[in-house]
Amino acid sequence: MKLTVVGTGYVGLVAGVCFAEKGHDVVCVDIDDEKIEKMKSGVSPIYETGLEELMRENYAAGRLRFTTDYASAYSNADAIFIGVGTPEQPDGSANLSYIATVARQIAESVEQDCLVVVKSTVPVGTGGKVEQFIHDFLVRSVKVEVASNPEFLAQGTAVRDTLEAARIIIGTESEWAKNMLEKIYEPFGLPVVSVGRKSAEMIKYASNDFLALKISYMNDIANLCDLVGADIQDVAKGMSYDERIGAKFLNAGIGYGGSCFPKDTKALKFLAHQHGYKLRTVEAAVDVNTDQKTLLYKKADQRLITFDRLKVAVLGLTYKPGTDDLREAPSVDNIKLLLHRGAEIHAYDPIGAGSFKKICPEQERGSITYPKNALSAITDANVCFIFTEWNEIKKLTPVDYKKKMRTPLVYDGRNIYSPAEMKAAGVEYYSIGRE
Repeated sequence: MKLTVVGTGYVGLVAGVCFAEKGHDVVCVDIDDEKIEKMKSGVSPIYETGLEELMRENYAAGRLRFTTDYASAYSNADAIFIGVGTPEQPDGSANLSYIATVARQIAESVEQDCLVVVKSTVPVGTGGKVEQFIHDFLVRSVKVEVASNPEFLAQGTAVRDTLEAARIIIGTESEWAKNMLEKIYEPFGLPVVSVGRKSAEMIKYASNDFLALKISYMNDIANLCDLVGADIQDVAKGMSYDERIGAKFLNAGIGYGGSCFPKDTKALKFLAHQHGYKLRTVEAAVDVNTDQKTLLYKKADQRLITFDRLKVAVLGLTYKPGTDDLREAPSVDNIKLLLHRGAEIHAYDPIGAGSFKKICPEQERGSITYPKNALSAITDANVCFIFTEWNEIKKLTPVDYKKKMRTPLVYDGRNIYSPAEMKAAGVEYYSIGRE
């Protein structure tokens, strides 16, 4: 089928490449000329395992094209997938201006019957509004319906999560739309859950917010473990055998980040408030996560007299391994605090350093440099913070910290090391929820 995918970020580009991989004729649309030319030359604008290789293969095979000419891309598409951003606004609501812009462009460009599919994460009820908006501006006498098809990919494993998804959620209001989406996804050979449009939109929020709740719950329990002398990893192991709980998302740490959980929890909280309801569990998850991000900084602040002119090693900048995404990454909040206190930061990340340089706050005090490896970052450091569990960082041994650091003082936000082994090596070690 002829598919157009609007937006070439994590959602749009991954979807477009995977649709092409399954044999569809795909056009990816973006307003950024430089980005489009980059993709035509075989360079992915985002770091995602396996994406660039598949993108090149399908582009070479002629199944995948890139353009800024939206009118041409929309005119004869069987289905148009919208994967543009819905950034968080100051009040926590989703900014739908990019969705609205695309909807009007579609209305003015389509020349045949077309299914418009919203993959972006949007508030419940948005699909209906988009459909009405398109009909308000529709130029030609063609049938246009809007469906919901939320994505459930995780950054770092997005290609695998799309090609081998646990389920495909489709939200439609007609048999025609339902049959269209089922036909599009037939080559994937995956279970399809067909529901109404509003239910599909809610499934996305409910799923992400449930996982955020699980993370915040474990972090809350970890903080209590610290106080009573229990070990959160032992607790998590014991919980994981219960099929009702499951083994995933039980790792305690310094909180969740990225483009989904922080934004989606706030958006659902806002939606509830709009309807006069208070989502107490979700609000609690947001509060716990906010406090968790700077937990280790506060511990270090109590331990040290000052950060002024101390060499501070920071290991890991991205919000998790396998991605270059820094959105809501704990490193950002902590580095802002450390720079304000005059720290001399040596920050290492195998992928995210380049992106971090672009967003790094102006330095009132302190300084920041970016060593080429983790060992260089910790050499002669007075204190070390671990924010991301990259394999390159996990390869450091307790002895490395003891030998290389001026003061072997380590605050581990990802519980990489054994407290006993760090102690045996002579490292003063603090982690999350462990003795």
